[in-house]
Amino acid sequence: MWLSNSSVGRKVVMSVTGIALVLFLTFHMAMNLVALVSAEGYNMVCEFLGANWYALAGTAVLAILFIIHIIYAFWLTMQNRKARGAERYAVTERRKEVEWASQNMLVLGLIVIVGLGLHLVNFWSKMMLPEVMHGLGMHTDTLTLAYAANGVYHIENTFSNIVYVILYLVWLGALWFHLTHGFWSAMQTLGWNNKTWINRWQCISNIFSTIVVLCFALVVVVFYIKSLI
Repeated sequence: MWLSNSSVGRKVVMSVTGIALVLFLTFHMAMNLVALVSAEGYNMVCEFLGANWYALAGTAVLAILFIIHIIYAFWLTMQNRKARGAERYAVTERRKEVEWASQNMLVLGLIVIVGLGLHLVNFWSKMMLPEVMHGLGMHTDTLTLAYAANGVYHIENTFSNIVYVILYLVWLGALWFHLTHGFWSAMQTLGWNNKTWINRWQCISNIFSTIVVLCFALVVVVFYIKSLI
C-alpha cells in the first residue's frame, strides 16, 4: 500500500495524524483556559466530557492517531538513518537552514510521550478512568469517583507541587520545538511547498505553537502561584 510502502506515503500519514493531534491540542488548550476564568465552567466541561460514549469514542480515536503517529515517526527515523549509512557518523557542521528541532524531532517526540504519560497519570487516570471502571461495574474508590469530574481540584492538586510544575514546563518546551517544526513540515508534505507558502507556514507555525504552549504554561504557572497565596 502506498501509504506504508513509500517514503512519501509514510510522511503523508505522519502529516495527517499530526495535524489531527494539533487540532485536539488546540481544543484542549482552549478548554484549559476556561479553568482560569471559571472553576464551575471548567468542571461543567469536564462533566460533559466524562465517560460519555462520544468522549470515549474521541479518546479511542486520539489514541489510535497518536500510536500511528509514533510508529511512523520511528519508521521514518530508522529509514533515514539507514539511507545515510556511515555518513551519520561523520563529523560535519550543521547547515544553517537545517533547524535544531528538525535534527532532534525523535528526542523531542520521546519527551512529549513521557510528558503525555505523566499527564495521563495525573488527570485521565483520576477523571475518565474511574468513571469508565464504575460504568463497567468494577470496584472504584468512592472518593476518587466523587472527584472524577472536578477538574479544577486535580489541576490545583497537581500544580501546587513544584516538581510537577517544572516537569510540565519542560514538557511544554519540548512540545513547542516539536510543533514549530512539525506543523510547517506537515504542510510542506501535503503540497504547500513553494517558497512563498512555506515561509508563511513557518511563520504561522511559530506563532501558533507559541500561543498554544504559552496558554498551557499560563495555567500551570497561575495555579502554582495561587497555591502559594
